[in-house]
Amino acid sequence: MAGRRSGSALLALVVLLVALAGCGGRSAADSATADVQRLLDRRAEAVVDRDARAYERTGAGTDFANLRAVPVAAWSYRVTAVRRTGDTATADAELRYRVAGYDEAPVTTGRTLRLSRDADGRWSVVTDRPAKKSAQQLWDQGAVHLVRGRRSLVLGVGQSGPSLRDFADLADRAVPAVSDAWGTDWSRRVVLVVPKSLEGMAGLLGSPASSYRGIAAVTTGETGARTRAPADRIIVNPDAFALLGDVGEQVVVTHETTHVATRARTTAATPLWLSEGYADWVGYRAAGRTTAEAAPELSRAVAEDRVPTTLPDDEDFGFTGDASRLARSYESGWTACRMISDRWGEARLGAFYRAVGEHRERAGAVEDAMRKVLGTTPDAFTAQWRTYLRDQLG
Repeated sequence: MAGRRSGSALLALVVLLVALAGCGGRSAADSATADVQRLLDRRAEAVVDRDARAYERTGAGTDFANLRAVPVAAWSYRVTAVRRTGDTATADAELRYRVAGYDEAPVTTGRTLRLSRDADGRWSVVTDRPAKKSAQQLWDQGAVHLVRGRRSLVLGVGQSGPSLRDFADLADRAVPAVSDAWGTDWSRRVVLVVPKSLEGMAGLLGSPASSYRGIAAVTTGETGARTRAPADRIIVNPDAFALLGDVGEQVVVTHETTHVATRARTTAATPLWLSEGYADWVGYRAAGRTTAEAAPELSRAVAEDRVPTTLPDDEDFGFTGDASRLARSYESGWTACRMISDRWGEARLGAFYRAVGEHRERAGAVEDAMRKVLGTTPDAFTAQWRTYLRDQLG
């Protein structure tokens, strides 16, 4: 009996010590996470309040001057992990922010922060950088400058004030042009982001610069949301944009603005020939260009008796470095949409776009929309399109 009691007491003591050690370990980790979260909460509040001193009291990382011009309506961090080694730590966090007057939902991006702790036990930020596989934000590249248009907001790094004003003017003309073609059931406001170079654009998109060489601009945003586009950005490649003439600049910005307007009606069911073709159709709608002028690669193909046999697949729109193939894909989508507008009318073109996007998946979406809206089949449509190319470009 005595032996059993002694063993039980010893076992209980061991269990108690293990439990205390385990609780102590969790408590320390939880304490560091909670302390870092409170630090980042103060940092976020300083950004929203535009309080440079309060921001600097949370540490370094991003220079507050880089952020000062960004009109944020909300800014918050959610700490997801903390790896601590003595008085240093690395924190993973989710940054969520909204641009005032433009974003209906927050942009979400991953950040990795290095931190240090002083003798009084206070944590401060040492560096604040994009997390692995997360894109840069514009302020990671330098001080952000802002120009407001009537219907646009332009944020730039390494660009002159007049240059940013030119982009605002282009966007202010694009918004009503898109509304005239698509309708007014969208925000009718756009945000343009203009980095210093192609490399800056690539950093904002989290991709190699080679992927966007020759591409003047792209639009980011989540497709398929049944609400207005929450936080679209038109990101400019200033190197390629500088090679465009006045008409080309306006076509590009109007094209990208069309993506913002149609975002909520663009889903996984929408093929790229339709989404890109429709955006080009709106872009060229008031440009005064002939079919041959706007589709030089297809014109060459028709002249050489190489009329495409099918509309392009999504893969044909990849930025693979084959500029001619990419141009033919865009021109094919544009001419298909232009044919719908010419033969069925602009209203039917918009109705067709919306009908395709209403499907949950790609299979059957175009076929069903063609039957219901245009009264045709994909095979008959393709045959009509090939004839249209010969008529317009032959």
